[in-house]
Amino acid sequence: MEIITWIIFGAIAGWIASAFMGTREGLVMDIVVGIVGALLGGWIMSLFGAEGVTGFNFYSLVVAVIGAIVLIAIVRAIR
Repeated sequence: MEIITWIIFGAIAGWIASAFMGTREGLVMDIVVGIVGALLGGWIMSLFGAEGVTGFNFYSLVVAVIGAIVLIAIVRAIR
């Protein structure tokens, strides 16, 4: 059941980040970007002494979206 939650959470976070950054890569990429963004966002928040993703809540969604936006920006800079 937890994997389904991560997929749904990743899809939502990835979709919001891709809409914010103006990219349209599809549902699968939104899920991947959202999940990796959640991990990246959690790591970024730990650098500031805050908690990362704590569950399926608004705070975690914001952290995941921030991480996904950073991820998209890094990928664009590399390309």
